[in-house]
Amino acid sequence: MGVTRLNEVSRQRKSWLDGFMAYALPEGLSEAELREHIVTLDQLLYGLWNLGENLVYAWTPMPQGLRLLLAPHPLLSEYAQGRSQAGGEALAPAEVQRRSRLLDELLAEPGHLPEARFDSLAAEFGLEPVQLVLPFSPSAGLGLGLVAAILARYGIRLVEDRAVILLDTVGFSLLTPLQQVVQLGSLSCSVNAAYAKLLDREININFARTTTGDGFYIWNRMRGIEANVELYQLLQFILADNALARERAQRPESVPQLRAAFHVGSHYEFYQSEGLNPTSFSYLVGQVTIELARMLERALPGQILVGKFSTLMRDEQNGQQRRIDSLGFVERARNPLKQLGGLNLGGAEIDEIACYLTGQRDERGEFGVSEFEISDKHGLAHRVYNAKINIHRRQGEPIYLGLQEEEMHKFSTPIAGTRNVNSAEIIVKR
Repeated sequence: MGVTRLNEVSRQRKSWLDGFMAYALPEGLSEAELREHIVTLDQLLYGLWNLGENLVYAWTPMPQGLRLLLAPHPLLSEYAQGRSQAGGEALAPAEVQRRSRLLDELLAEPGHLPEARFDSLAAEFGLEPVQLVLPFSPSAGLGLGLVAAILARYGIRLVEDRAVILLDTVGFSLLTPLQQVVQLGSLSCSVNAAYAKLLDREININFARTTTGDGFYIWNRMRGIEANVELYQLLQFILADNALARERAQRPESVPQLRAAFHVGSHYEFYQSEGLNPTSFSYLVGQVTIELARMLERALPGQILVGKFSTLMRDEQNGQQRRIDSLGFVERARNPLKQLGGLNLGGAEIDEIACYLTGQRDERGEFGVSEFEISDKHGLAHRVYNAKINIHRRQGEPIYLGLQEEEMHKFSTPIAGTRNVNSAEIIVKR
């Protein structure tokens, strides 16, 4: 590759191509050759992308290239809500529903489409496929998994099984601008410290975050049961580091008091333009982010909420899909925490971290799990659970995070019911 082209790639991409080098090398390929192939494909896609005007909706491999369904981004809404003919009558509700479902199925596809399916969708959308000729085979020269990751930067995906955290700073709007900056810096430091502690324990979570102005959405770029459990661990470490920072702070306004929510649900993932490039990090918008925001609208200072979910998640150990609900998930998250004894967090050695959902004691003396219902400003109901995290230090008093069940009278939401902690976990066979 000539110097001129290298400079052009540097101008357009900077260092974000390095993120693709984590994928396994195809057999017989050197790292230099892989990087050359990544740059070649990315340069071609960059031209088609046209500074964000067009999106890749689907793809299928050819022996020496790719076939793409490429169209301007308004196609999504125009196809789903379009008219039966130009200037004709509006589509019937059943047809709108069919088209919306078809789009969701397409956007949820993580990889390439079989050729027949690809051709069928091209006809459905009225698109002429774009043939992208490459000087190498996509499978042998990159690997189809890496091709999918590169193409994802130029499209939109629907993800239905990812956990997301929302952290919110209590009383943020009442602070001076300088205090706001200091508190956001403190929160960012707690996120980084929590991540570093997980790395120390060889838990290599690939997390991403985006600011809300007074907090962060945080998620794991990886998907599956273990990826979501790792994110729940990250939440606990963030809250623990924040609590220790508040304990050490000479001025209370320098460290934020937090509200936190954790939920699993569907969302769209996309990459915005940043200057001349697609960003190296994605943005989320969808049901899970909406529900998290509604949850924290009603949360009390210091409260930790877990949304009610029952979602199919991939088990990385055997590749099976398992349906896991909120109770089963939190129970799963308890086990890895038992292995974290001796961890040093915020200068304190930790003996034990315990997490659980709160509930009332029944007549047999056993604790259930209380379920709460939140009604948002639109009158829609959202079911949630109240979470607690107890951190026992080797030296010093324990750190209690979240609200106890006895404090829930302050939570202005009635109890919807009490569930047994032995929730179902269903294996879904393929």
